[in-house]
Amino acid sequence: MKTIQRQILRVAALLVGVLALTAATTVAQDTPVGPVGTQLATEETPVAAANADELRKEAQNPIASLISVPVQNNNNQPVIPLKVNDNWNLIIRWITPIIYQPLPAPSPLPQVGVSGLGDMQPTFLLSPSKPSKLIWGVGPIIQMPTATSQYLGQGKLALGPNIVALMMPGHFVLGVLVNNIWSVAGSGSRPNINQMLLQYFVNYNMKKGWYLTAQPIITANWNTPAPSGSVWTVPFGAGVGRIMKLGFQPVNINVQAYGNAVHAPGASPWGVRATFALLFPKLTKQQQKMLLEQKLKQMEQQPPQK
Repeated sequence: MKTIQRQILRVAALLVGVLALTAATTVAQDTPVGPVGTQLATEETPVAAANADELRKEAQNPIASLISVPVQNNNNQPVIPLKVNDNWNLIIRWITPIIYQPLPAPSPLPQVGVSGLGDMQPTFLLSPSKPSKLIWGVGPIIQMPTATSQYLGQGKLALGPNIVALMMPGHFVLGVLVNNIWSVAGSGSRPNINQMLLQYFVNYNMKKGWYLTAQPIITANWNTPAPSGSVWTVPFGAGVGRIMKLGFQPVNINVQAYGNAVHAPGASPWGVRATFALLFPKLTKQQQKMLLEQKLKQMEQQPPQK
């Protein structure tokens, strides 16, 4: 467990350093240098015919028409929106857990562990392409027994419903995501799956791309063999992040820390979540042309290398 915590802290410390560096370079990052509609993730210049606030809200909306490639300290989960027709979008999120699991070892032997991929969870959310104030999506979630070790997965194919709803009043993004999966096939020697995940998220957007966020993930294992009271994992905490640009590429960086008020016996009482996400906002052909022209202009203005 200590090895995992050290790895998490290293990743979190790296992202904290990146956030601190971006704070030191705020003036350079937020200076408009081209036509309206061509700048990415700055405070004074819009992106995709919208301003930085809208880009932040899209990045914080799990069913927005925004391609993103988030990499967390414990999983990868690219998000790909697809247009079904003029009225509906299909949002695909493919979660690939990356796990290090310590194994029990008798004292005084050193602790050993297994690392690899966990069970993948693709999710599919059907959402209106022209939502009202209440934005929502619904669809299936699938858990596939793809773990590279029996210690890293549950060995079952599981299915269930997945629902998300959110609103965006003022500087806030408020929402909730909930799903429950049940095993339908898999190894008969492994326990059946019946587990719920509920994640509420509260984001407050500030100036220059910064935001405060709370996104705790509450879980319930209804089939746990452990004593009553260990069904739930209930974390409390928050974090800070920033949407900015690295060159012409918009990115979303955040670090969050949580303490588990309730957790299963032997589970960690706390955790740190660090995320680095590449954002790919949708641009019109005219905006793509303007962006390309701006890139060429900046390249011409760069001093020649000696």
